[in-house]
Amino acid sequence: QVQLVESGGGLVQAGGSLRLSCGASGLTFSINAMGWFRQAPGKEREFVASISRSGGNTPYADSVKGRFTISRDNAKNTVYLQMNSLKLEDTAVYYCAASRLGLGPYSSSDYYSPNQYNYWGQGTQVTVSS
Repeated sequence: QVQLVESGGGLVQAGGSLRLSCGASGLTFSINAMGWFRQAPGKEREFVASISRSGGNTPYADSVKGRFTISRDNAKNTVYLQMNSLKLEDTAVYYCAASRLGLGPYSSSDYYSPNQYNYWGQGTQVTVSS
């Protein structure tokens, strides 16, 4: 099993920045892609960004392109989400997710689906104020 723990959330003014971290423990050798999803009150969980095992593939949701950057440090079993130019609509609980090696993603579209990910963190709140 793999355990994921997010950190770095908080309250920030619009236009500001935050950096989220997600540390993995357990059978970390079995992790393939890692990603970030978010869920705002009353809304469904949505894809934010993902990164392949090698770091060579980093798809983003259109709503965050150019503002958010995902990265990972495999030696530290950690994935990061640098969030700049934050907007009110970025307010949500942010969840870290990881896919299991051997179970995809097999295509670009797979990265965007929550069904691709086998392990989830508890979430960290990000609140953007005006």
